[in-house]
Amino acid sequence: MNPAKRLEIFTRLRAANPNPTTELEFSTPFELLIAVLLSAQSTDVGVNKAMRRLFPVANTPQAILDLGIDELKTYISTIGLYNTKARNVIATCQILVEQHGGEVPPVREALEALPGVGRKTANVVLNTAFGEPTMAVDTHIFRVSNRTKIAPGKNVDIVEQKLLKFVPKDFLHDAHHWLILHGRYTCVARKPKCWNCLIADLCEFRDKTPAPAGVLDPAAVAAAEIAAATAAVSAAG
Repeated sequence: MNPAKRLEIFTRLRAANPNPTTELEFSTPFELLIAVLLSAQSTDVGVNKAMRRLFPVANTPQAILDLGIDELKTYISTIGLYNTKARNVIATCQILVEQHGGEVPPVREALEALPGVGRKTANVVLNTAFGEPTMAVDTHIFRVSNRTKIAPGKNVDIVEQKLLKFVPKDFLHDAHHWLILHGRYTCVARKPKCWNCLIADLCEFRDKTPAPAGVLDPAAVAAAEIAAATAAVSAAG
């Protein structure tokens, strides 16, 4: 994919959603950290439901430590792998209190040293809480990057580095939100909704999904309008 196509893709994504953000609900960097830590192999909807119960009771590292692991589990038991995640949350809170004054550090190395926090989680926190132009490559971004050919790669590390290299600088801060949302709602895994995609004409995926019966294909309509306009210009000339 050439730079002009990438620029137009992100121009359209920004025009459609000028201020994208995570669908996880949070009000502080710590709340975001805990929500992202709990979201692994879980849905944002499920995590948000649990956090709406937990955060009014305990939304600081010390408050969660005071709650204790057994009580914490009662709030997050609806989330997958909650036993392991509860242990990681408690251990993370302990480190934040003992080593960082109860604050979330805005430094990658310190974040990745927290139990249960890997590169992707650190990237989300650095980007969303601290404004860093990071790229948190999840399953949606990996799929969209490869399918569209925006930044193809065999693994998430390669895709992350290519996105950081190829995404136009003006779009880099919000790019991972646009790509996640695009993968979650349009460029879905099994049958992408190419017929309802605002970048379908720029995407280099060959086997595009046609519109369902009775539904107008915006890309086809646009192509017909361009053809008609071209024919009119030719006729006039």
